[in-house]
Amino acid sequence: MKAIPLALTAVAAAFVWNTAQAQQPPKADADMQKVLDALSSLNPKPLDTLTPAEARKQPTPADAVKKVLTQMGKSTAPEPGVNLKTMNVPVKGGSVPVHIFTPEGKGPFPVMVYYHGGGFVIADTKVYEASPRALAKMSKAIMVSVDYRRAPEHPFPTAPEDAYAAYLWVIQHAREFNGDPARVAVGGESAGGNLATVVSMMARDKQAQLPLHQLLVYPVVNDDMNNTSYQRNANAKPLNKAMMGWFFKHYGADPKSPYALPMKAATLKGLPPATIVAAEIDPLLTEGKQYADKLKQDGVPVNYRAWSGVTHEFFGMGAVVPKAKEAEQFAADALAKAFAAKR
Repeated sequence: MKAIPLALTAVAAAFVWNTAQAQQPPKADADMQKVLDALSSLNPKPLDTLTPAEARKQPTPADAVKKVLTQMGKSTAPEPGVNLKTMNVPVKGGSVPVHIFTPEGKGPFPVMVYYHGGGFVIADTKVYEASPRALAKMSKAIMVSVDYRRAPEHPFPTAPEDAYAAYLWVIQHAREFNGDPARVAVGGESAGGNLATVVSMMARDKQAQLPLHQLLVYPVVNDDMNNTSYQRNANAKPLNKAMMGWFFKHYGADPKSPYALPMKAATLKGLPPATIVAAEIDPLLTEGKQYADKLKQDGVPVNYRAWSGVTHEFFGMGAVVPKAKEAEQFAADALAKAFAAKR
């Protein structure tokens, strides 16, 4: 057996080292890392190895936040100053619950229809409750969070159809829960950010009342899994490239439809002004910026900001991650400004 030349061995070693380095996501801030460590200690299994039913039972980032709060000796109870009630909304083939977060005060309040994350497959409003609670309190607006039906039991286009039906229901019934039907926005995180901008498209295309504003928190808007942030954050936590492939597989969407992937739209003209929140340690970073740029090119006002040192799912973690509190305030300020302009 011939000996491998030392120079070639060094080249191979350097290649392996550089490849490993390329697969390392950016370093998280200390506060963010505490949440990631807490999540790791709960022993979640790789989502892409599970069935959807199994995946829905896994520990969540919200569970990790509660663990960090406990370690800090702080309460894990929901933030006060917001009242919650649940109603049901009729949708095609059934009904879905909506959770109405109302701030203290007289009203009538402006309203945002909010869509939770989870890749269209997992999670619900309960997992993402911290976000609508914070936004209701900070923006002095009602948040109506929609538990749309999830894939694969209810594949595309069920989620966007449920999301749009809930949006129309809010406009029609806002006065019943002290909301102002003339001031209705949409928003959401990740898959929910996708649904918020898709609902805006549907309203435009169907010539319905257009949302006043769209809040898109690291939205899923494309399926290019080889872009810069997918490569850099291929092994990131709590969201990675393999998980996104698993979500897309179970969602079963038409990859050419703009109601599935808004970057595929021929034009974004006529959509409402947008606020986009992005995170550095997130496979979705690149497409979020590209979507912001496309909105601007098509004449839609956009307020975009990316936070360094934080991961996908950081929004809503304001109780333990200072940059999350900043992002929540950034979003709430944009909403309050949009609502005030319509007063």
